Amino acid sequence: MKKITYLFCMAGIIFQSCNFTTNQDNPFLQDFNTPHGVPPFHLIQTYHYLPAFKEGIRQQQEEIGAILANTEDPTFVNTVEALEQSGQLLDKVSAVFFNLLEACTNDSMQMIAEEVTPLLSAHSDNINLNQRLFERIKSVYDNQKKENLTTEQKLVLDKYYKGFVRGGANLAADEQEKLKKINGELSMLALKYGNNLLKETNNYQLVVEKEKDLSGLPASVVSTAAEAAREAGMAGKWLFTLHNPSIMPFLQYADNRELREEIYKAYINRGNRNNEYDNKSVISQIIALRVEKARLLGFPDYASYVLDENMAGKPENVYKLCHQIWEAALPVAKREAQVLQRMINKTGGKFKLQPWDWRYYAEKVKQADYGLDENELRQYFPLGKVREGAFYTANKLYGITFTPRTDLPLPHPDASAFEVKTASGEHIGIYYADYFPRPSKSQGAWMDAFRAESQLRHATPVITNVCNFTKPTGDTPALLTFEEVQTLFHEFGHALHGLLSQCTYPSVAGTNVVHDFVELPSQVMENWAADPEVLKVYARHYKTGEVIPQALINKLQRSSHFNQGFVTTEFMAAALLDMAYHTVQSTEPLDVEKFERETLKGLGLIPEITVRYRSTYFSHIFNGGYSAGYYAYTWAEVLDADAFEAFKETGDIFNPEKAKAFHRLLSKGGSEEAMKLYTDFRGQEPSIEPLLKRRGLK
Repeated sequence: MKKITYLFCMAGIIFQSCNFTTNQDNPFLQDFNTPHGVPPFHLIQTYHYLPAFKEGIRQQQEEIGAILANTEDPTFVNTVEALEQSGQLLDKVSAVFFNLLEACTNDSMQMIAEEVTPLLSAHSDNINLNQRLFERIKSVYDNQKKENLTTEQKLVLDKYYKGFVRGGANLAADEQEKLKKINGELSMLALKYGNNLLKETNNYQLVVEKEKDLSGLPASVVSTAAEAAREAGMAGKWLFTLHNPSIMPFLQYADNRELREEIYKAYINRGNRNNEYDNKSVISQIIALRVEKARLLGFPDYASYVLDENMAGKPENVYKLCHQIWEAALPVAKREAQVLQRMINKTGGKFKLQPWDWRYYAEKVKQADYGLDENELRQYFPLGKVREGAFYTANKLYGITFTPRTDLPLPHPDASAFEVKTASGEHIGIYYADYFPRPSKSQGAWMDAFRAESQLRHATPVITNVCNFTKPTGDTPALLTFEEVQTLFHEFGHALHGLLSQCTYPSVAGTNVVHDFVELPSQVMENWAADPEVLKVYARHYKTGEVIPQALINKLQRSSHFNQGFVTTEFMAAALLDMAYHTVQSTEPLDVEKFERETLKGLGLIPEITVRYRSTYFSHIFNGGYSAGYYAYTWAEVLDADAFEAFKETGDIFNPEKAKAFHRLLSKGGSEEAMKLYTDFRGQEPSIEPLLKRRGLK
């Protein structure tokens, strides 16, 4: 099974010439005959996708035709609920294809994406711009008081009505055609941006041939680089790449400053090399088209269009929050730069601090001031134990269990599968974890669903976490940095949001919430990752099994405010760069480098710090669904710091009453208003004070 799956993921191009399929041999065109109906990854071949997509589109068109043919007066059930039930085949194939396109891609998958993306864009527009369908929904919306709708049904109806309006249903015919063209072009440009970035990331290699150039690097990092070189046919050398588990330790520990500079500049110039994978023109086109789209729909800029349905509401509210945090963080970052410069001078350096020096000298200051060695800390974070810590936390809070399942098909041989059950043993869903980097996987970490929960569809959730953590080498397991530990807990929080969903309608189930609320369930989990009580459960030395010493926990806690000026400003600079792009109101071509440079200069970002994501690799906003939304992490961090404060106020971070209340928040997905869900849990609206305090900015 695993071998077949691997062929599918990594060598799917061998099926490119097979352009035929039948209902009998296409897994998507029949029920998934697997435990709990998980996708039969071992049976799915590349040539199955396109016929399934086309059949899914055809079926949904037929289902919508049936809604329109209904001669009865429009009601919630015969119109909105019928729409919720439509497109199930399309959802099934899309969930598998687009998950694997990010986690396990190949040339053939990318070719299919290029063919199917305009089909899906046109199909979506054909639904959103169907005047007869909109008239039925509007009738239900205008007459909803005549029906005894639940809170969830009201929100589903509101989501559909506003979705159609935002999709152009009220536009004149010629404007609708223009919108269709814009949407089609945007979908293809986003795809191109992502493909360019993946190729740029994979194309660079730093090959170290002299052992002296490895000075300063921990043995585990050296071992990983040696193994990477062997796999690439360069035995006896050491290979470093632009994937985070490779480049970040290099920047943090490598004594060779010239090599740090080389790999750092390669990293920050991805998509900005004026070659075939350059993203500057793509960005300019995306921004111009987004401005056009916003204008068509009655908004002055794209940020106003996006935020109209978020908690923030409008750009001014985002800017207010971002600048409040920026102004607190920037002076701290400047002081940190001075501290690092003193360390450079103290250790004999005759140069001014540069961005490729920051992590290296920050590590030296941390060891000097707090006695905390990140490499020592990693010994207590073997991946398996950290995952057990996340499972333990979920069990203590919500009573759920995670049982390994070795009988389920896997999306990739690196993945693991778990069955999630209630305390009484009832099935909740399936959880996949896929942790290690590979050339076929996009960078970053995320959660997604192979199947979303829905009581209407009798569907239990099948959820996946995909990350890029340091791989095991030889007899040494994958040892995580503390930042990676927090990432695991973060993405696991998203997974819990999907797994614990108890909603009727799929459009509001799980993580289908307003954009600046979706990060609350993930970010709040990071608090438990760092808590001493939880650390003592999962943080165990990978060789001896020894529990992390209290002295090391104390060092970790004392250093919790260390480098927060850097972390906060590099992040907030990205959030404000995102907002700058999406408050542009002109369709004139952008000089992307100049726009980025002037935006960051206007903020006062110090030259020693590079924005977390430069424009040409800022995939969150150009092909990841976070356009005018990167601020959402900080918006949600205000909520999560305040929410964890609610637990701490009780004196018990696993307080049963608070856990039950937060479980309810998770289970409701988007079936209730976001702020109401939060205030029902907290008893009041959130305060920014816990966040500023936690980051040491107050």
